[in-house]
Parts: sequence; C-alpha cells; structure tokens
Amino acid sequence: MASDFYQVLGVPRTADQDEIQRAYRSLARKYHPDVNKDPSAEDRFKEINEAFSVLSDPDQRAKYDRFGEDFRKVPDDWEERVGADVGAGGGFRRGGDGPRVRYAGSGFGGEGVDIEDLFGSFFGGAGRMRTPGADQEAELPLTVEEAYRGGRRSVTLAGPSGQRSYDVDVPPGVIDGQRIRLAGEGGRGSGDAPAGDLYLRVRIQPHPQFRLEGRDVHVQLPVTPWEAALGATVPVSTPSGATAKVNVPEGSSSGRRLRLRGEGMPNPRGKNGDLYAEIRIMAPPRLTDRERELFEELAAVSSFDPRRTR
Repeated sequence: MASDFYQVLGVPRTADQDEIQRAYRSLARKYHPDVNKDPSAEDRFKEINEAFSVLSDPDQRAKYDRFGEDFRKVPDDWEERVGADVGAGGGFRRGGDGPRVRYAGSGFGGEGVDIEDLFGSFFGGAGRMRTPGADQEAELPLTVEEAYRGGRRSVTLAGPSGQRSYDVDVPPGVIDGQRIRLAGEGGRGSGDAPAGDLYLRVRIQPHPQFRLEGRDVHVQLPVTPWEAALGATVPVSTPSGATAKVNVPEGSSSGRRLRLRGEGMPNPRGKNGDLYAEIRIMAPPRLTDRERELFEELAAVSSFDPRRTR
C-alpha cells in the first residue's frame, strides 16, 4: 500500500461516512483524467478510488483499522473465527487453555503478529490465503533531456534479495512525479498468487539551463544591449537538443518573457508545453577602443534614464 488511505482522502481516522463521501467527491472531480490532463492525475485518481472503496465499506474499514496494510490478507470471517476466543485486552486464546498471544495490526502500532501465522496457526492452516503480492515503488531519476526524449533505459534497484535490473520504456515527455508501471515486478504473492506491480516515480533532476513547470520549460536568453534595443532574431536552446529561433522585440528589457508555443515538453495525450525564454541583457566584459567610443557617444546623446519614475 503506497500510503495511508485516510491521508489519501485527507480525512481524520475518526471521519464519518459523510466526511469520507464529501472528501472523495471533491478529490475525484479534481483528479478525474477527463478533467485533469496532468499524466500523474490518473494514478492519483486510482489511489483516491482505492481509498474510498475501502473506507466507505464498514467491514473493509474495520479490517483496515485493525490490521493496517495487511488487511487484504485477513479472511472476511475473521471476527467469527476468533470472536469467541478474544480475551480481555484484545488478546487471542488458542484452544481456551492454551498460550495467550496478543495481536496488534502491523500497520498501526502494537507488538504485531504475522497475519499468516495468526490465521494459519490458530485454525490449522484454514486461514492461509492466496494473497497477491504488494505493489512497490521506487524513484527513477531523469535529466530534462531524458524526460523529453523518452526511450528505453536500464535501471538497477537494490532490494532485500540483492540488486535487480530492469529495462524500462520511458514515454517521451514524462514529468516530475509521474509513475511508470512495471507489471508483475513488485512483491511476490503467496502460493500461486500473482506478484504485485513495481511503480517507478519520475524525479527530474535540476538542470543548469532548463527549469520545468509542469510541461512548460523556462530558459534564460542572453542578448546584447543592441539586440535588446534594436530588436533581433536570436537562437535559443531547447530540451530536444535542437536550436529554435526567437524574435526579440525592439526595446526589450531584462526579465521580459518570450513564449515559443509547443516547444516545451511533449505530451502524448494533448498539446505540448511551451518554452519561455527570459531575456537577460549582457554587456561586453571588455570594450575595444571603438566600442567604448560608440558607447560614450550614445551616453552623450541619449536621454533615456531607466531609474526615472514613469
């Protein structure tokens, strides 16, 4: 279980069914894939539905509150099986006079007893279930360029049984926080039950040139004082590795943003992001005699004062 169901819905553990219903409706509207085009919204929507399906069912919620993340391993009739043998303080007795074993769910505190041991030992193996493996999650660091291009990538992850390598198909235009699912690569199931899935959560690394906001890409655009004053067409780098052309309007100042539509991160499900080039006026670090002469002449004839209040 990736996270606590109460946290997923943003409600306290004491929430009643009305509170849970209201929280679900609000979040479902916000993250429904038909409304929210962010690729990570679909995974968030699935988490919300899973949390609601458990917490809105009194029986499932009772199991979840008692056993935490192990609740799926517990038989539906667990209360009937152990109800007659529950001793004072929440312990279980085996065979009336047998040794007393206290159980507190592994998800929410207490000493804890393995679920399979609990129901397997107490009922002669009848409680053992064909339990699917748990889903697992790991981070997948990518550069901006790798996220833009996508493609096949080899990933090595450390686990309890050692390192494992995976060949991952990264879709073009993945964004930070998006999850990539590797079916059947999660935790092993009990018996012949299927394994869980492995989710790789994309983490885009800081870049010296590009800054991402969703699918929009921001980049600084150095220009000369004369390009800013007179206007010019100048090259700008893009995450694709190609160079685009941007028109700097006459009289541009530092901080002005120029938008190149569709030059941001690609989007397989809709329109691409945009690229925003922010003008940064750069002065020559050293002047030739002729450059100095021209700048001094400009200073003598110009009435422009950038510090004057308009």
